[in-house]
Amino acid sequence: MNNKTLYYAALAGVLITPQLSNAAEQKPKLVLQITVDALRGDLLNRYKSNFGDDGFRYLMDDGTYFTNAYYQHGNTETIVGHVSLATGAPPSVHGMVGNVWYDRSKERLVYNVEDGNYSMLTSGAGVNKSTEIDPTQKVATQDGRSPNPMLSSTFSDELAIATNGESKIFSVSVKDRGAISLGGHSGKAFWFSKSGSEFVTSNYYYDEYPTWVNAWNEKKLPNQYSGKRWELSLPADQYTLKESNPDYKVDLAGFKRTFPHPYGPASYKYYSTMLTLSPAGDELTEDFASTLLKEENLGKGKFTDYLAVSFSANDYVIHMYGPTSLEAEDNLIRLDRTIAKLLKNVDKQVGLENTLIVLSADHGAPEAPAVVNALGVSQAATFDQKKLISPTLLKRLKTEFGLGENAIRLYAQPYIYLNHDVIKKKGVSLEAVQKALSEELMKVQGIAYAVTSSDIEKNQVPNTHTMQLVKNNYHPQRSGDVYVVYQPRNFINDMEGLTIASTHGSPWRYDTYVPVIFAGYNIDDKKVSREITPYDIAPTLSGILGITQPSGATGKVLPEVISD
Repeated sequence: MNNKTLYYAALAGVLITPQLSNAAEQKPKLVLQITVDALRGDLLNRYKSNFGDDGFRYLMDDGTYFTNAYYQHGNTETIVGHVSLATGAPPSVHGMVGNVWYDRSKERLVYNVEDGNYSMLTSGAGVNKSTEIDPTQKVATQDGRSPNPMLSSTFSDELAIATNGESKIFSVSVKDRGAISLGGHSGKAFWFSKSGSEFVTSNYYYDEYPTWVNAWNEKKLPNQYSGKRWELSLPADQYTLKESNPDYKVDLAGFKRTFPHPYGPASYKYYSTMLTLSPAGDELTEDFASTLLKEENLGKGKFTDYLAVSFSANDYVIHMYGPTSLEAEDNLIRLDRTIAKLLKNVDKQVGLENTLIVLSADHGAPEAPAVVNALGVSQAATFDQKKLISPTLLKRLKTEFGLGENAIRLYAQPYIYLNHDVIKKKGVSLEAVQKALSEELMKVQGIAYAVTSSDIEKNQVPNTHTMQLVKNNYHPQRSGDVYVVYQPRNFINDMEGLTIASTHGSPWRYDTYVPVIFAGYNIDDKKVSREITPYDIAPTLSGILGITQPSGATGKVLPEVISD
């Protein structure tokens, strides 16, 4: 190569390299992660005809929409799905095996994000056990909350590390576990206190509230629903499905089984609970999140910022009324408007073209048994938890091992925990007791599988899809001795005496099926039908930003989202 050629080559390098460098440095100004609790994968399309243009429909039509996404773990509960979204990993890696689990070191059940090393920043804003309807919340023995029980880093953690703390990271939800999980160890999380009817946090995150949080709470926005009712937002004949007999629905503290649903006065002890069981909870979440977006000046810095918003009302509505109900459809119609409002505020603050949006759900949901029974599906049923520990089982433990009922500690979805100390003192094999328990449970009508932890540890379970999901839920320090899988469309519908319409938590497809949609920043409009898993979201976000994936991520980067 002569000198002239070298000169022009060098000149070309000078001219081109800065352009390539600038292109490489271009990143979204904001990542907005939207999670809709219990949004089964088919519900968006089922109710799409009543959506507007700027909410769900914008994401579905203008984004890359993965229509065939399934979780690969068995216990499809809120904390499990949220942390899986955050970490890109199953509970066998991140450790959150259920909303509650038995902690053998503490010798008690623990709530997933409770942490006695921290306390609520607002006195009296913890769980009011006299009015709390979520039994998992009542398990906690202290009000302190933190992400420390999560055993893997999250996407937001890796973003913080990659920018040396320069990225602003926030998460908001009605549920503490919905906010804490996605905010990760490095972000700031806020959630709605039903005791205080305001958004709160713990001193893991702050020593005192930012001024704007106090200002938002002082406005008492939840009181705007006082004396009002949740009513249908459309004429009754415009709804997608005809409603069947409403007798299976729940009338909780006067909220009624059918429209309209009265909130009652703000002084009513269940008032804040009623807000969370309706679109009002999501509307308040959006208002707080949009205020945060503006007041924290997200999307204006040198590095990409992150905002996670988890909408919880859909989960509560489905528990109370089921997915095939006017309540479920109307709630999603109103959530569609709420998301449109959030996106409008993001567009104003950052620009949708500068915002990478991803929407998914933490789990799906089954139809109410009464609904599918009416259609001739007789297998759908509710399961009586008392049948787990039968007289036949107790007799076998006594005659075969000399063990009494105290050899069984408790049942916490989806596990039965044995008393290892009692079994050890008897000098009998823990594995043999587990096997006997499993064999007896498999005889009970309504139970599909009872899988022992010993068989999982030794990889002695059948090589089937369902068993792989059970294995992916297993963590040696937190999982129980026997994992119980109920027959499809069978579930325990007793929530501490409250008979509910529907509940999730199984490895069956209706519970593992969720939407995954990427939209906004550099995202093409396309529908992708190949099967993926929500674990793929965190690695894909990491790939787009060019940062390290979460420490335990098992998901794959989605090539349909990241182009060469």
